[in-house]
Amino acid sequence: MLTGLRQKAIVQPGGLVEIRSLELPAGATVEVIVLLETIPDIDEPPKSLTSFIGAAKGIFPNPESADQFIRQERDSWES
Repeated sequence: MLTGLRQKAIVQPGGLVEIRSLELPAGATVEVIVLLETIPDIDEPPKSLTSFIGAAKGIFPNPESADQFIRQERDSWES
């Protein structure tokens, strides 16, 4: 049977990570998986949500195609 143990640890100089738990019996074989949290770039301020507006590729190749689609939709409402 597998039992999970989740802990946060701070990496010590030399890349040393130490885990202590009473749930870990002496002599037991364990598998350790280390997930490194990303460290934010201090020099770069966080992006605001509004900075993403218009940043992605749209579904229309140009503004004229978007206008044409909107016109067709409006015309379909009147029919």
